[in-house]
Amino acid sequence: MKFLATLASACLLGLASFATAAPPPIAPPTEADWRTPDPQYVLVVDTSKGRIIAELAPRVAPATATQVRDLARLGFYDGRAFFRVIDDFMDQTGDPIDNGQGGSSKPNVPAEFTLRRATSFPFVTVMKTNGLEAGFVGSLPMLSQSMDLGLLMADQKVNAWGTFCPGVLGMARADAPDSGNSQFFFMRDSHDALDQKYTAFGRAIIGLDVIKAIKVGEPPAPPMDTMTKVRVLADIPAAERPTVRVIDTSGPWFRAMVQRMKVQKIIDFSICDLQLPAQAK
Repeated sequence: MKFLATLASACLLGLASFATAAPPPIAPPTEADWRTPDPQYVLVVDTSKGRIIAELAPRVAPATATQVRDLARLGFYDGRAFFRVIDDFMDQTGDPIDNGQGGSSKPNVPAEFTLRRATSFPFVTVMKTNGLEAGFVGSLPMLSQSMDLGLLMADQKVNAWGTFCPGVLGMARADAPDSGNSQFFFMRDSHDALDQKYTAFGRAIIGLDVIKAIKVGEPPAPPMDTMTKVRVLADIPAAERPTVRVIDTSGPWFRAMVQRMKVQKIIDFSICDLQLPAQAK
């Protein structure tokens, strides 16, 4: 019995050592490991707490990404308050009357909760489990049915959807699925309960610390934090336009980063653990 107890203790110590062992470091990314996002679908959001740079995802949610981009070009979002902010959840904004009841004069956009993914769709798979695949389209984290299921479908496609990790942009709506208009939110933390119920249409690649610094409240105590100015990157004069780049999720450096994270997290690994390195100069 004493031998068994000693053996069990040794096994437990071995497991603990394995779980806490630091994974090997990886070399810094090279120039080839970075990607330049389309400046037509990058929002530069200056707030009372600092700057957020978000890459929109027109391949995933074309109507929503285009609506928000077009409203930004009209100056619609300048000065808009973060009127509903829940710690460990999200920051809601984009209402012209700053109380959750308003919208723009544009028509509502349809729900884009899911899409039909073909083998040609630019989905970078990170992990597979329980019949699902987790990965990225650009900088947006997504989940998908296994492409193996597509072999059984008439259109050879499967369902895929954006998942609400930290920094993801979601379109706010009323009860009706097709009621999104101008209000949206930045995720402060992960909440997969929103998946396939709200449209994920982009992700903040810079400024997650700013998102988490926005004053909390429903509504927050005055003065509320605001988006002081929201611009499309392509529209900013060249002399002041930041040069933005983000790690390419289809490249070898990203694959090495994923493997390192899997070794570090073991069974607890999640797509939301992956924050993509990004730069703005």
